[in-house]
Order: sequence, then C-alpha cells, then structure tokens
Amino acid sequence: MGMLEPRHAPHDRLAAYLSDDMERVNALIRERMASEHAPRIPEVTAHLVEAGGKRLRPMLTLAAARLCGYGGPYHIHLAATVEFIHTATLLHDDVVDESAQRRGRPTANLLWDNKSSVLVGDYLFSRSFQLMVETGSLRVLDILANASATIAEGEVLQLTAAQDLRTDESIYMQVIRGKTAALFSAATEVGGVIAGAPEEQVKALCAYGDALGIAFQIVDDLLDYGGASATIGKNVGDDFRERKLTMPVIKAVAAADAEERAFWTRTIEKGQQAEGDLEHAMALLQRHGALEATRSAALGWAETAKTALAHLPAGDLRDMLTDLADYVVARVA
Repeated sequence: MGMLEPRHAPHDRLAAYLSDDMERVNALIRERMASEHAPRIPEVTAHLVEAGGKRLRPMLTLAAARLCGYGGPYHIHLAATVEFIHTATLLHDDVVDESAQRRGRPTANLLWDNKSSVLVGDYLFSRSFQLMVETGSLRVLDILANASATIAEGEVLQLTAAQDLRTDESIYMQVIRGKTAALFSAATEVGGVIAGAPEEQVKALCAYGDALGIAFQIVDDLLDYGGASATIGKNVGDDFRERKLTMPVIKAVAAADAEERAFWTRTIEKGQQAEGDLEHAMALLQRHGALEATRSAALGWAETAKTALAHLPAGDLRDMLTDLADYVVARVA
C-alpha cells in the first residue's frame, strides 16, 4: 500500500463525497443496534461496528443510488441493512474460524463467548430484514434475501471444500461468490433498484459489485501468502494454518507432482503441519507461478468491474468507483 497514500485512497474520497449520507447511516445503525431487553447486544455490536472498518459495502449502496440520481431517503436504510448483514456474517465467521483477531482487535467471541457472537449475529440479521422491509420494495427484498442465502451457502460450501484437494477453481469461485461477492453485488444492485434506474444500469451495477467482490477476495487470499500483516490485520499463512484451499494453493495442487501432492495431502487434508511447512508451501507456490497467476486473475476481475461501469452515467461518482476497482487490487498490482 506504500504507493497509495491512505488519505488519497478512493474509499476515503468516496467517504468524503458521501459523508452526509454516511452520518445518517451511522446514526440509523446506532439506533437499530439498541436493545431494550438485552444490553449485551449493543455491547457486542458496538465493538464490531465501531472497530473502524472501511464501511465499503454501505458506501457502495449509497454511491450506486446517487449515481442513478436518487434523492432519498431509503438508500440510507439499505446501506444500514447491508452493513448489518455484513456484521452478522463477521460475528458468525469468527466463531466458525475460531478467530482471535478481526481488524487488529480481539474478536467478539474472544471478548464475550461463542454463544453471544452467534445470537447477536442472528439479531443483526433480523434487524436487517426489518430495515429492508421499510423501503416497501419487494425487488429489494428479493435481492437481499437471495444474497443472504447465497452468503450462508458459500460458507457451508467452504466447510466441505476447504480441506479437500479435489476442490477446483470453479468450486473456489462459487465459495467466494457466496461469502464475499454476493453482498458486494447486492449492495450495488439495490442502490440502482431503489433509484428506479433503467434495467441496463441495474444489471451493470450488479456486475460491477460482483467483479469487485471477487477481486477483493482473491487479493485477500493472495496477501495471505505474502503481505505485511499490518495492512490486512491477519498473519501471513493464516489460511495455510487453517487448511483453507484458496486460489494460490488450488493452482499449485493442479500442477503438483506426486511428491508435492503428498505434501499438500499431509498439510491441508490431514492437517499434519510441522515447522517449515509454510515456507515449503510458499516455495511450491513460487515454483508453479501460482501467486503470479492468482494476481493476474485478481487484476482481470478489476478490469471486468471497470468495464461494467461504462453503462452508468459519467461523473465524479463513476470515476471514484473506477478508482476503487484499481485500489482493491493495488496491493498486488
């Protein structure tokens, strides 16, 4: 990230451009996080919501609605909905992954317990559905309900696919479309729908969010095999230690000889990892050009995202969304 000063980052420019809308989103989030009967709910959610995440998904909803000329007020509800769905999935993910860190801070399941994380996640999902109903749009409900189901499906698929060497790139794409891209594309698509944009623009926004989300996740998976932990808030090699089959490993397994395949079977499928295994894994990824091929894939998806924007009205917002696609892959470009 050295080449990009953080204050010039596209998501910061987007945040500045949408600052009034984002303030209203944050106020709505705080208001709906409250619980009269269970004080642990705002405690747990505040820990996550105030953790200083980029708020990228709600910003995408606001930007899409504004780009299509929407004057309000329901883009605020939808942006809050998207953030609630995202936060609910994080709470559940940290329990599933047994994570101890999220955005550089201890996870909620570590500070409280797994039960709190699961139940508060359920509460936020329910809150998100209450919020989206208030827009009065059945199509919006359809998009976000489908996205929620796809996210859950992607997470369950990952459970079975993660440690199975037969997992190929098509299954990997299904997993990341579920766990990451589904919410990105729903976030952009509902912005266009609530604005009453022409169908061509709604489809373009959906395609942009999908490609942006895929690029975002591939970069994340690539950085796990090289990238300062300070920039991503997780340690290099976490995916290897957690035996997750991500694109770099899938590419290396596809090219592996018998000896290499035995190494992957032992470390990923059987989970028998020893000192030096991560270094050996990194060497195999280098040997087969797996990191370079994964980087190319991420850059390709960023280009797909930018191409989709051609169908949308020209102007500052469209330029920022174009820059955002470049920024998502800038860490590996």
